[in-house]
Amino acid sequence: MTSLQESKIGFIGGGNMASAIIGGLTSKGVSKTNIIVSEPWDVNREKLTSTGVQTTTSNATAGADANIVIIAVKPQVTKSVCEELGASWGGRATLPVVVSIAAGITLDSLQGWTKTSDGRTPHVVRVMPNTPALVGEGASGAFAGVGVTEQDKELVNALLESVSKATEWVDREELLDVVTGLSGSGPAYFFAMVEHLVASATSLGLSKEQATRLATQTCLGAGKMLVESKDEPSQLRKNVTSPNGTTFAALQTFEKEGFKEIVDKAVTAATERAAELGKKA
Repeated sequence: MTSLQESKIGFIGGGNMASAIIGGLTSKGVSKTNIIVSEPWDVNREKLTSTGVQTTTSNATAGADANIVIIAVKPQVTKSVCEELGASWGGRATLPVVVSIAAGITLDSLQGWTKTSDGRTPHVVRVMPNTPALVGEGASGAFAGVGVTEQDKELVNALLESVSKATEWVDREELLDVVTGLSGSGPAYFFAMVEHLVASATSLGLSKEQATRLATQTCLGAGKMLVESKDEPSQLRKNVTSPNGTTFAALQTFEKEGFKEIVDKAVTAATERAAELGKKA
């Protein structure tokens, strides 16, 4: 089995998420000479070239010799990109593992679009990363298509570990929509929470700068406790909630205003929207 460090990795698309993964890979010892990125926009391509990786405007060139090909383009151009790749792979003895981070594009579509002229289909993995990958703290969901081997999964795991601290493989493709509603969209929920915490504290007299520093560090510290503690989130909540104390008063307000139901409706709405987008693709 080819290790990640030995693999040739082709990126189709060089946007923020691709750049984050590239940075993570090189920090893990993957040689920049083994990475090639196809990017049509001059500004993005020049920025990537300055980091030392190979760049091109040709998708076929980026995928020609790669062991792993990462589809990191917008959903609306995924079909044309995949069909171009499939057409270019007809003469290859061994097809690459295809990893798609294109939101909502189903495995059936990806496998159909990347089929070669001689009827072969590459092993395809769908991945749903999230934006904390940009700072090496991502959480990703993954689903393996037909024929994906344990060795393929190990390679994808190693790839994702460069930017994700948690990678969860789901056993049904539709569960990637739930991953989207939870961790894919989840960072925005926390940003909104901090936004409102800051606004509330500011209205009560703190400066915006003070409130922002206190709120952001509180979230960082609480997140670290969640990651490092063996306790369930519910127990951590109980640990900081004294009977009839300040936290108790705040949580009682949350409960009275239907906080649980609000969160449930939000995650469900994001999950259902992800499913809708997948059907339109």
